[in-house]
Amino acid sequence: MYSATTQSINVTVKPIYLDEQSSPTDGHYVWAYQVTIENAGFETVQLLNRHWRITDSMGRMQEVRGAGVVGEQPTLEPGESFEYTSGTPLTTPSGIMVGSYEMESADGRRFDVEIPAFSLDSPHQPVQLN
Repeated sequence: MYSATTQSINVTVKPIYLDEQSSPTDGHYVWAYQVTIENAGFETVQLLNRHWRITDSMGRMQEVRGAGVVGEQPTLEPGESFEYTSGTPLTTPSGIMVGSYEMESADGRRFDVEIPAFSLDSPHQPVQLN
């Protein structure tokens, strides 16, 4: 699992390779990622927008921006958390994702929360030690 904390907002991500949805012979690899966003602070916040940078093993990057996550813009009271699962396909057997959430506090202050960089690894990628 991968974790990052920004202004008392904890984001944890667990990537999962989906063998049953992937087709390596066709250059199609699919991952799910489970995200937990926890408000460890003292003020209520709402997730407004997301921004992802997805890079495959050939260095090709795709950016994804949009409102909320999985069709929601959750509001988190102090001590609350929100969990969701989403996914991404790649044409290579590995890659990396990183991003941020735009949050808004109850008083209207907006700030970005880091989504930790996480590795997308499949069993079809040769292991390379550096």
